[in-house]
Amino acid sequence: MARKSSMAFLAAVVIAALIQSSVAQTQHTVGDNTGWTIPTGDAALYTNWASNQDFSVNDILVFNYNSGAHDVAEVTKENYDSCNTNNPISLNTTAPTRITLTAGEHFYICTISGHCSAGQKLAINVTGSGTTTPPSSTTPSSPSPTTAPPPPDSSARSLSVAGLSATFLSIVVAFLH
Repeated sequence: MARKSSMAFLAAVVIAALIQSSVAQTQHTVGDNTGWTIPTGDAALYTNWASNQDFSVNDILVFNYNSGAHDVAEVTKENYDSCNTNNPISLNTTAPTRITLTAGEHFYICTISGHCSAGQKLAINVTGSGTTTPPSSTTPSSPSPTTAPPPPDSSARSLSVAGLSATFLSIVVAFLH
């Protein structure tokens, strides 16, 4: 009987670890495969990208770019709207830039001359619940071309891991009885 209790405890620990890993932070690669660059032909590239993401506290934004060609500055909404590069909240010049998110609205621009006004800017709203809408933006929207559907988001992966965990637990419980 002690062996069955030990196995059940071990199974519970494994399940808890799997579930915990399924709700861990999500890494968002800004612009997906395009990366952090001057949008070509789509000034609303980053606005459209952000509208398909759910940003939560402790998620990580990854900006992939060529160091020296671009940078990442967090700025106020006013500076975002006007592409003002003076007095950024933070400035990162080494790629890849990784930013752990906190709650609230965040505004990022490239400070290289002309890049922000060409659309290299990102506005996001970070919540604790995993749901989001991008903050108001003055970036004009343009029709986006038809593209393949985005890859499954982290909630789909979380559900998959949770389902696998539940299946594993059911097998262990059936084995012990």
